Amino acid sequence: MIPTPQQRVLLLNLRSVLSRMLLATTLCLFASTAVGHGGVAFEEDLCLINIDFLQAHFTVYQPETRASREYCEDIPDVSRAVFVMEYLHGFLQEMPVDFRILRDINEVGRYASWEDVEAIADLEAATVYYEPYRIETGGFYTASHSFAKKGTYIGVVTAQHPSEDKTYRAVFYFQVGGADWGTMPLFGLMLVLLQTGYWLSNGGLARLKRRFAVQ
Repeated sequence: MIPTPQQRVLLLNLRSVLSRMLLATTLCLFASTAVGHGGVAFEEDLCLINIDFLQAHFTVYQPETRASREYCEDIPDVSRAVFVMEYLHGFLQEMPVDFRILRDINEVGRYASWEDVEAIADLEAATVYYEPYRIETGGFYTASHSFAKKGTYIGVVTAQHPSEDKTYRAVFYFQVGGADWGTMPLFGLMLVLLQTGYWLSNGGLARLKRRFAVQ
């Protein structure tokens, strides 16, 4: 059946709406990717961690399963992960720094903040790994933890000012054992709906019916 003029107008309007929704979804997805999660972000193809105004290159390795491949936040395998920070501010070499990994028990997700960490009722119960304060004068801070479960986690890096009562923190979300698809399923659904609307508005259904009628 060939769509009536009214149906064609409706389908064209639907296509226009879906196009705008797809564009909005794409922009949101791009923005979340470009900005990064919490204290970790990409900049000029480098993964950086922002400990307040202090920065460090941030890299995660899984030597037993992924050799020397580098990861920024999401960790593919449920196995040992080595976290490496290369200080970009010499001031960090004078500061005691600690590192904590928490289960994301409140499911705050990629925009986890220090306020979300403070909201955890039992911090110790949620902690899966803690590396006490230490000073690294060589410019590199490393920590290693063997994950036992797939899931979502929150990393917290804390640096203490060497002479003043000041604390600097970075809080970031990451996933172990699989990528976090985020808005990708919605993006895919919108793409399918857009293509379907385009196909219908151009007589795709009528052509399909004629093809089956000939057979």
